[in-house]
Amino acid sequence: MGGNPEQTYAEIVTGRRSIRGYLDRPVPRALIEEVLALAMRSPSSMNTQPWHFHVITGEPLDAIRKGNTENILAGVPDSREFRRGEPFAGVHRERQVGVAKQLFGAMGIERDDKDGRQDWVLRGFRQFDAPVCVIVTYDSELAESDDTAFDCGAVTTALVNAAWSRGIGCVINSQGIMQSPVVREHAGIPDDQVIMKAVAMGWPDDSFAANAVVSERRPVADAARFVGFD
Repeated sequence: MGGNPEQTYAEIVTGRRSIRGYLDRPVPRALIEEVLALAMRSPSSMNTQPWHFHVITGEPLDAIRKGNTENILAGVPDSREFRRGEPFAGVHRERQVGVAKQLFGAMGIERDDKDGRQDWVLRGFRQFDAPVCVIVTYDSELAESDDTAFDCGAVTTALVNAAWSRGIGCVINSQGIMQSPVVREHAGIPDDQVIMKAVAMGWPDDSFAANAVVSERRPVADAARFVGFD
């Protein structure tokens, strides 16, 4: 597990995992501020720094969990604000299915276990029952800029790595912000910001089986082309 500030960057990046089960233990505000300060050293296009972080805990987070869950069970269509794109297909779908199989296998959820699978989906809408949720938003005046989405992705990656370096686990997810009116109401997000992503955050529960899952990564030889090298 993380938590050693003396870790090298390589140790943090290769050791980090997506955490989906958390201890019932608060995360100090000062520690979250420290993590955010590190994350915000992330590069941004022409130093625009388009990101905002709404850090939610306690009763407001419980209200978001409740509203998200009630809406999804009632069949309320999602109202995700950031563009979704088409469903994954081909090799991208294969990778999506692959990690799902890893997670279901770790949790003992069989293919025909409809209740178990639904409960797993609802965990996402409940922010995985984490003690903290960070809602990442950006200024709506930049909504047509692809650089803005790139920058917010970069700072979110920096956020989960910085958190891991301090022993805090995270998982980036979209389910927690799909019912955007619920999130806006209880997080107090201004109308001039677009809700992009959610990050569940807290102290990892080592007894939660899915936390041990390490998702597979493509080899460099498969992802990169080198041009002009000997």
